[in-house]
Formats: sequence, C-alpha cells, structure tokens
Amino acid sequence: MQYKIFHETAFKYSSSVSFSHNLAKLKPATNDLQTLVEYNLTVEPTTQNISEYTDYFGNTTVNIFIKEFHEKLYVTANSIVTIDEEKIKNKLASYENIKITLKQLQEHLQTSFEPNVLFVKQFLFPSELINYPNEQILKYAKLSFTEHTNLYLAVKDFMQRIFEDFEFVSGFSDISTPISTIFEQKKGVCQDFASLAISALRALGIPTRYVSGYIQTLPPEGKEKLFGADASHAWFSVYLGEYGWVDFDPTNNKLPNEEYILLGYGRDYNDITPLKGVVHGSGNSVLNVRVDVREVE
Repeated sequence: MQYKIFHETAFKYSSSVSFSHNLAKLKPATNDLQTLVEYNLTVEPTTQNISEYTDYFGNTTVNIFIKEFHEKLYVTANSIVTIDEEKIKNKLASYENIKITLKQLQEHLQTSFEPNVLFVKQFLFPSELINYPNEQILKYAKLSFTEHTNLYLAVKDFMQRIFEDFEFVSGFSDISTPISTIFEQKKGVCQDFASLAISALRALGIPTRYVSGYIQTLPPEGKEKLFGADASHAWFSVYLGEYGWVDFDPTNNKLPNEEYILLGYGRDYNDITPLKGVVHGSGNSVLNVRVDVREVE
C-alpha cells in the first residue's frame, strides 16, 4: 500500500517581515513498517539558507532562514510512503501475546540500566506541554488499571473509554488549552486526547510518548473528496518492556494499522510540531494549513 501526502503551511503577514527562522518537521519516517519513497520540500520565498539534521528523537528537522523582506511564507512538503501491510498485520497479531503487568513493568524500569531503557525513562516525566494530571483525571484513568492486570489490555480499555466519553470538536481547543479543561468539558481534538492519555499513563509509571503522523480520511458516501481536506493526526505510544512500543489511537479507538503514516514522535506536540518559528516584524499573521493524504492506485 502506498500513500501520497501533501502538507502545506501558509503564513500571510499584515506587514513586511524582515527576518524569519522556522523549524520544519514534515519528512515521514522510514522504519521496518514504512518506507519513504519520495520527499520534496519547497519554500516560498526561495532561500538558500536551508539545512537539515536529525533531532534527539530521530525526527528529520529542517532549518529555514529567510533574511529578506517578505509578506508571506509557504512551506510545502510532498511525500510518497509505502506501507508494509503484511508486517503491520503480523505486528498487531503479536500483541495478543503480551503478558506484562503494570507491576512487572515498574520492576523492569527500576532494575534495568540498559541504554535503551534509560532512554525510555524520560517518557515517565512531565514535559513542557504535558504535566501530571490532577486527581480527577488520575482517578478516571485508574479505573482501567491494577498492578496485576494485563497492561496491554488495560491501556486498550483506557483508550476505548476516552473514545466513548469524549467528543471530537474541531476548534474547541488549541495547543495551550489545559488538559484539565479537556477533561472537564469532555471534548477536544486528536492532540488533546493523546495528551490527556499521556499525562495519566506517565503518572501511573508507564513510559508514554506523543506520536504525530497522518491518516487518510474518506468523504461521506456519494461525495467527492476535496483536496486539502485532511489533517495531521496524533496518537500515543506506550513502552511495554521486552515487547517494545505499542501505539494506541484514542480518537478513533484503534491500534494504528496500515492506514496510518508515521511522521515522528517526542515528549509532546512541541517536539514534533510540523512548522514553528519566529519572525522579526510588526503586525499580525494569518495561518492556513492544507493536508491531503491519498492512497496511490
């Protein structure tokens, strides 16, 4: 299975900007489940001050410097990604063999000093955008967990409860909306549901990371899909000891399968923001994002 991904971020400034510096994280990952076949990043206005590096978490990051006056900025990524359906199906089937409990995971984290386990432990702590939860959220999460419950099944149950108890409402929140507000109002978007889950799971002693990527959306039956009508997507991944990382999507109550394209991961949204930066100038700006994900016939 192969997907073509278009992701355009456009800024229009109310007055000329003399300098801007942005970091773009728009290059899909290559791993044992997916392969990046083609990738092209274009920037308008054109600039020679572009450099690429791999960040601490393994995400490809592009530095974009524009040192000329400009009133707009377009950053567009076009990618083609191949998904290995057979490997994904086998991986999902293998989850039925996961037997670790919360108590066993905590003992593993306390006694192991292997480099990969030490790296994992950072996902136990609060990050810039995801703090430990309040008592109400923690109480809500604990309904799915005991020390001796199969941890995979417990996280799966927690994911399903978020899906059933919360409403997807576009425009209700932004990146600064507190997790407590999402919990109280029982609504939000994919990044909110992922962050809520991460906050609670870390507080329970389960290393959990924020995952960013894409998922193709289909139009209503009988309707044509409009170009640019998709969006980037977010979910979470938990570390289950010898079984490695397992992904969960509370927005759709699914274990990510061949429909998902991985962009990257980090501690929270800030570590894998598609485009962020600073400008030198005055006035306001208008942001517009278009994303299109289509299966290649």
